[in-house]
Amino acid sequence: MKTQKGNAGNAFKLSVTTLAIMNITAVVSLRGLPSEAVYGLSSAFYYLFAAIVFLIPTSMVAAELAAMFSDKQGGVFRWVGEAFGPRTGFLAIWLQWIESTIWYPTVLTFGAVSLAFIGLNDASDAALASNKIFTLVTVLAIYWVATFIAMKGIGWVGKISKVGGVVGTIIPAALLIILGIIYIATGGHNHMDMSQSFFPDLTKLDNLVLASSIFLFYAGMEMMGVHVMDVNNPSKNYPKAIIIGALATVCIFVMGTFALGVIIPAKDINLTQSLLIGFDNFFRYFHMSWAGPVIAVALMLGVLANVLTWVAGPSKGIFTVGKAGYLPPFFQKSNSEGVQRNILLVQGCIVTLLSLLFVVMPSVQSFYQILSQLTILLYLIMYMLMFAAAIVLRYKMKSAPRPFRLGKGNALMWIMGMMGFGGSLLAFVLSFIPPGQINTGSTTVWYSVLIIGCIVMVVIPFVIYALRKPEWRDQTSEFAPFHWEEAGKEKSED
Repeated sequence: MKTQKGNAGNAFKLSVTTLAIMNITAVVSLRGLPSEAVYGLSSAFYYLFAAIVFLIPTSMVAAELAAMFSDKQGGVFRWVGEAFGPRTGFLAIWLQWIESTIWYPTVLTFGAVSLAFIGLNDASDAALASNKIFTLVTVLAIYWVATFIAMKGIGWVGKISKVGGVVGTIIPAALLIILGIIYIATGGHNHMDMSQSFFPDLTKLDNLVLASSIFLFYAGMEMMGVHVMDVNNPSKNYPKAIIIGALATVCIFVMGTFALGVIIPAKDINLTQSLLIGFDNFFRYFHMSWAGPVIAVALMLGVLANVLTWVAGPSKGIFTVGKAGYLPPFFQKSNSEGVQRNILLVQGCIVTLLSLLFVVMPSVQSFYQILSQLTILLYLIMYMLMFAAAIVLRYKMKSAPRPFRLGKGNALMWIMGMMGFGGSLLAFVLSFIPPGQINTGSTTVWYSVLIIGCIVMVVIPFVIYALRKPEWRDQTSEFAPFHWEEAGKEKSED
């Protein structure tokens, strides 16, 4: 990957290729492939549908918003706050942070499964991966290691994330696809039902729940919007990088899912174990069983890199907003490296408590699924706020400079915004329905966790906002005022 030197002194600009690869690395995670492999050929429909109505709109809308406020802090808080006020803006940044906090146990469950498969006996590895105590201990160990690394500063995070992203995501993804192609080409038995239609049976709502999780596969692209001004000629090169990245991402997901589908019968697919089992089956077919533990270690490194990236991201965003007077002073404390120490510690305590749900859920799979669904619900609320804000700002801030703009008029923004909002709303509704493929235990517990979880997590930021005090604002904070606040100052000066 290379960067291009900009015109301004030592400023470097990202090339289209570099930005596309960054997009792929930020979004692609192999842990979710088994959940879509159960759909066979129709999984490609879900991937393409979600890319069109969610991935691309998210990328393009976030790019305009990021470029519009490239000189101001706040991220999604700024975007939503400029449109609907700081209360709603705080809700958006809170949801972005809390959903990632709830998400950690699910991605770390996959890390625990990867660790379990380092052994050489498939049966004992699978049994260990299903052991709740082993999974709980491993999840907490990996998370707290990631947290302490994050406290070392962005330098450590960047180095480990880069190596782990390549070793634990990009290389295994390419290997999975290549193994699948060679397996079929050499006469391996195809376990995927090729008689299925590309278009799924949309009348079976319970079967759509796992498919709605694809939206979470593509989540996080809005964070890449911060790089829109880091490329030369952003109005031309940023969309190009996004399209290249989106196409590559869809190809990896589709082909990776098919690779699992051909090696594992749909009825035997397990959400947490099937990726490792799929690799083991391929390696056994090619007489390379020694490679199983190697790929397991690589995937675990990928999980650590993924978690590190997120630990250092949303928590930093809400930390910055908190210093502007939206969080009590306790949450504004940082260590000698300037890292948001107290927020990371509180986040770790929440992750620890959530992980204890292993004790009451009927299986690791059910725990994995219910937390994934809650994560999706909270993140989708934030996305709906973001899409609505982008449309509103076209009218509230008509004359504001937009270095990157979707279309000359407002039509393209309406199309992208409504497509993203509608897709997010559809996935939000579907995510409440218990999946038919997994034993999630009591439906009462399922609905209670999701409904009460959503209500509580949405109410908390409003309570915090209502309780805020003037002395909460850090006097060293350089958080820029909203546009209407600047307009008010100008009027008072006149």
